[in-house]
Amino acid sequence: MSTLAARRALPAAALAGVVLTLFYTALIATADGITKLFATTYAAPQLFVISGGVVAVLSLAANRRQGRWRGVATRCPRAMALRAGATVLGSVAFFYAFRLLPFAEVFLFIALIPLLAALLSGPTLGETVRPQVWAALGLGTVGVLCLFPAGLGSVGLGHLVAFAAVLLGTVSMLASRYIGQRDDNLLTQVFYPNLALMAVMACVLPFVWRPMGLADLGWALTYAVFLFGARWVLVAALRLLPAYVVTPLMNLQFLWMVVIGALAFGEWPGVGVWLGAAIVVAAGTWLVWDQTRPRPPAHAVPAE
Repeated sequence: MSTLAARRALPAAALAGVVLTLFYTALIATADGITKLFATTYAAPQLFVISGGVVAVLSLAANRRQGRWRGVATRCPRAMALRAGATVLGSVAFFYAFRLLPFAEVFLFIALIPLLAALLSGPTLGETVRPQVWAALGLGTVGVLCLFPAGLGSVGLGHLVAFAAVLLGTVSMLASRYIGQRDDNLLTQVFYPNLALMAVMACVLPFVWRPMGLADLGWALTYAVFLFGARWVLVAALRLLPAYVVTPLMNLQFLWMVVIGALAFGEWPGVGVWLGAAIVVAAGTWLVWDQTRPRPPAHAVPAE
């Protein structure tokens, strides 16, 4: 590849990563809405046994290239185990966060992921965080503080559970990028975490099982399909963009959560929540601009 072609390929890859991340926000917000719907009636294992199994099967069915079976071997077994464990625990934590908090308010904690990813991406992934990135992350912090409707003194159990979910989600995403840089078999990153989710939740299911109607079973299957699509798209996005760029873009999920919360649950966020979301989205946009704008090539120092 020529030098000129390489320069053009980088912005193109970054733009593809942005588009994939935006698509992810729509898919995952819909899945989250179904999670909140389920959380009002059922325990977490009842949803995750079904969805984990369906997503694992879909991963196997889709894991082909040029008509050939690619297998499910991974070049990063320890990182995959870390991602699977964090996914299982994070999924359960988010499930109960949606039960305990208003739908759009959970976004407050999702918006913390860029800050945590930036703190961890340096020591874990060796990615350089430029000064502009830290400035954008500082702006995002201001937005996060605006999202607290009643101040920090209103922190309760739901907020603590949501924060734990974000910590685990950040670990899972960083592990995904680490694996994606070393293994091009994307669907193994969807297969193993969901297989682990199904297996762990199946051990708990006999203790919390409640009879399900066909409509609820249909919602569980729909959730699995949207979750499969979201996780596949996110893994692809993390291969094209650094974690600290992908995660702020995910803040656009807030708009989807507002719409779903209003239409499905009758929840409307206050003015402070809207203001905070606008600030966070602006910070994410700044990060994307800084990542994708063309930069002049460095001039070589002439030899003496």
